[in-house]
Amino acid sequence: MESESDKSPPPSQSRRSICDNCNRPLPVCLCHVIPASPIPTATQIIIVKHPHESHHKLNTTPLLTKSLVNATSIISRKLKPNLHPLLADDKPSPATFYLFPPTPSSPAITLSELKNSITKFRNAETGPLVLIAIDATWKHAKEMVSASEGYLTKFATRVCLDGFDKEMEGGSIYDSELVLRKEPCGGCVSTVEAVARWLGAVEENGPEIEARLIGVLRETVRLQAQFLKPMKPRPKMLKKGKQEEKSSEKSFG
Repeated sequence: MESESDKSPPPSQSRRSICDNCNRPLPVCLCHVIPASPIPTATQIIIVKHPHESHHKLNTTPLLTKSLVNATSIISRKLKPNLHPLLADDKPSPATFYLFPPTPSSPAITLSELKNSITKFRNAETGPLVLIAIDATWKHAKEMVSASEGYLTKFATRVCLDGFDKEMEGGSIYDSELVLRKEPCGGCVSTVEAVARWLGAVEENGPEIEARLIGVLRETVRLQAQFLKPMKPRPKMLKKGKQEEKSSEKSFG
């Protein structure tokens, strides 16, 4: 009779097959939408990724670095001199911008306002157009910008997307109840969409580039949504006094 010690351990589950090109699991492979040849841009894009974000399964930074020739990413909680070749201590490009919503103490120009004056930055004297995008949860992103702003304000201009409204609940590009990551305020979007909208406004063939990037993002969401459960909205909780008032109204109704 076979003893328990003689039994072979159950075979371990094999890891999911990963695409060699896009580095995503085969069921959500994006090779059919990621540009076969990365798209060239006049803008040099630096994506500053929070360390926690680099481990997030739904992080979309690789969509940008694989789709665009001039997009690179670095992992850091704070921007400082020489962290990237375009942030050299001696002379960062004065045509540098960073995307983030405004605050009372740190105003920002809108992308539409920048679009109307972008031609003055397109010359050899100012250096290349440089865009810095923060990739993190909104809580971490605020911390990163706060820690970096003393350095950034010396040479970079803060830009926000049109339509930002902190009083309005954030929307989503996901046209169903399946929400991957909800934005906190109106006008806030994912890193991929923010960069796409920037390129759409400032590049000579911007609308085409924007459409291609948004197409990659939408396909990512469509594929990922197959593996998520619907998210039901949380019921609004009333404060204790309001609950008693509501209960009293029902009693006399």
